[in-house]
Amino acid sequence: MTAGSRHSVSVAGVVVDDQGRALLIQRRDNGHWEAPGGVLELDEDILTGLRREVEEETGLQVTPTALTGVYKNMPRGIVALVFRCRAEAGSLRESDESSAFRWVTAEEVAKLADEAFAIRVQDALAQHLTAPIRQHDGLRILG
Repeated sequence: MTAGSRHSVSVAGVVVDDQGRALLIQRRDNGHWEAPGGVLELDEDILTGLRREVEEETGLQVTPTALTGVYKNMPRGIVALVFRCRAEAGSLRESDESSAFRWVTAEEVAKLADEAFAIRVQDALAQHLTAPIRQHDGLRILG
């Protein structure tokens, strides 16, 4: 395998409240609205990485309840595993990576986030019987 053919794996947690809304963070680096998450560390298991990323970006401790989708950014080679989560403890706080928070419906996320990131939240809220597998170009869903 050449260095140019490597993939990275990221995780994201769609934290859902009692009203069926999802938590979005506004990223400090680019101002985009997304579900909290990030790249797994090499020696980290998937659920530990998910819990770490969500807590780092939101201050919430979560329990994942379902894998809700698998997404690949084709140009960058990033495979994202997205999980529906419920908050168990903690309180929302800004971090080095997040500057604001919003609880949104599936319709609202489509207006705030790029399609490639909105679909992750919409899939998590839809509670499909099987987790969708989708490809995107960083902004739009492909195929």
